[in-house]
Amino acid sequence: MRHSLLALACLAALPAAANPPEVVSVRAEAGDGGRWSIFVTLRHPDTGWDHYASGWEVLAPDGTRLGYRELSHPHADEQPFTRSLDDVAIPDAVDFVLIRPRCTLDGWVAMPARLDLRR
Repeated sequence: MRHSLLALACLAALPAAANPPEVVSVRAEAGDGGRWSIFVTLRHPDTGWDHYASGWEVLAPDGTRLGYRELSHPHADEQPFTRSLDDVAIPDAVDFVLIRPRCTLDGWVAMPARLDLRR
């Protein structure tokens, strides 16, 4: 019985796992010279300054970071929400990128979203 209570106390002390930011939609617009604008719509149960979706990155298929969009405040009253990142240099040989969001509490999501590029 004592071990059960100890285990329960330890579990209660752990932070609750929150929902990670979800990529609802993503699109890309090609610009001049291999530069792209990326538009990402996220959904996340932001609760305030202690827990909110704090950014997303654009990754090449090999994991190289091509761009990062910081989100500098919570969007508790604006869900889902869309933000863009301009002037992302994507090499001609790359036919898709990965979008990986993060939040202040849980960090980077484990599975990024794939965006196929139309060239």
